[in-house]
Amino acid sequence: MIIMASASGTLVPAIARLAAADEDTVRDVIHLFNARGLAAPGPRWAGGRPRLISGNDVAVIVAAASTRPEKPGLPFTRWSLRKLAAYLARYPDRPVRIGRERLRQLLHARGISFQRTRTWKESHDPDRDAKLDRIEYVTSHYPDRCFGSGQFGPLSIRPCHGACWARRKKPVRLRATYHRTHGIRYFHGCYSLGDDQLRGVVREHKGADHTLAALKPVRAARPGGCRLFVIMDNLAANKTPAIRRWAGRGNVELCFTPVNASWANPIEAQFGASPHLCHGRL
Repeated sequence: MIIMASASGTLVPAIARLAAADEDTVRDVIHLFNARGLAAPGPRWAGGRPRLISGNDVAVIVAAASTRPEKPGLPFTRWSLRKLAAYLARYPDRPVRIGRERLRQLLHARGISFQRTRTWKESHDPDRDAKLDRIEYVTSHYPDRCFGSGQFGPLSIRPCHGACWARRKKPVRLRATYHRTHGIRYFHGCYSLGDDQLRGVVREHKGADHTLAALKPVRAARPGGCRLFVIMDNLAANKTPAIRRWAGRGNVELCFTPVNASWANPIEAQFGASPHLCHGRL
């Protein structure tokens, strides 16, 4: 090991010849060694390439990906990475140039993924855009005060398939047909977006009075008189005078979904994904 402590005399030319380097480079190394010691030969990483996508650009990307393509007047109903990147490049207020792979990474990091719709029915409600915009606004700005209300049924109480140990060729079998000795049931529920909790009542029939019974605990769950928002399907049973009077007294705004657009109600996802509701085990 050669200890370099001075950059004077004939030491520098000798080292430069041995290392096939310039004398000024040798002097810089000697001074760096005197300043940092054995850490001098270590790599000095630079800051790297400056970021091209700022935090404001990320906010623009997330907002654009969460907006329906029809709203800015585009002739399609869902985003692809290619279409979204092209739209962001000519964004009116703040153009953002980004590659498709980087765009996918940003959306994935913020919990936004491509989700396919299994069924679809176009809504021809004249107030479709206004109703959807209102639902989008209250769910994004007031999630702690937003509820989804709906009915699910009929719930058929029936035996469920299972598995067990049994003698070969003699499994336990269930009847293919059965009698509904206890009839069927309907679930009238109310889903709290802020708490991620589903409450409701089970009744033998549908009816506005049962819907109102499921809605009454909403006001008790948020005391204080603050304004609440309840998203409901556009059904006549949800617009009865009794429900409207309850909403008026309790400072509750009823946000109705457009016709043939019940998918805009957040409670629908709870009904479709709940095996306990599908099999009648409540």
